[in-house]
Amino acid sequence: MRGRALVALLVLASLSARAANDDLDRVMHLLADRHHGEVSFVEQQFLAMLKRPVESSGELIYDAPNRLEKRTLEPHLESLLLVDDVLTVQRGRRSHVLDLKSYPQIVPFVESIRATLAGDRGALERVFRLEFSGDLARWTLLLVPLEPQVAKSIAQVRIDGMRDDLIKIEIRSADGDRSLMTLRTQASP
Repeated sequence: MRGRALVALLVLASLSARAANDDLDRVMHLLADRHHGEVSFVEQQFLAMLKRPVESSGELIYDAPNRLEKRTLEPHLESLLLVDDVLTVQRGRRSHVLDLKSYPQIVPFVESIRATLAGDRGALERVFRLEFSGDLARWTLLLVPLEPQVAKSIAQVRIDGMRDDLIKIEIRSADGDRSLMTLRTQASP
């Protein structure tokens, strides 16, 4: 009898894993079908050295497959524009252009958001171990770095969503600091 119970549990676990994998594929397809998105964001950075989080807000704009712009409006104007592998940072009148190939430590941060928005599961799996939970209506994607060198700075990225909308992006650093970005579509109240 014990053997049958164990086999039944293993079958249920396998079916559950297959269902989660199917739901992840559905979410990735929905995200891949979206070619443009604009959301407002509030980002909180929780740093061990500070008693209160540092907060900023602005807009996030995505154009498939490779353009992502983060416009910070408060507390200071700042723009981060990523096109392909080139990141342009604009602060006030100063502008800096970075080729991400020269800064491999930034790539996992970028890919966690850009590849998710693009519905590019393969790109995510090249950089992270994926853990998916939930269903199409409400889901969580946990990204854990595969490379030990990357894991020294990023412990994990957690993305919460509903269908093809990202709701929250939390990046936990290996040192315990974290950032939490809450997203709202422009039509949301």
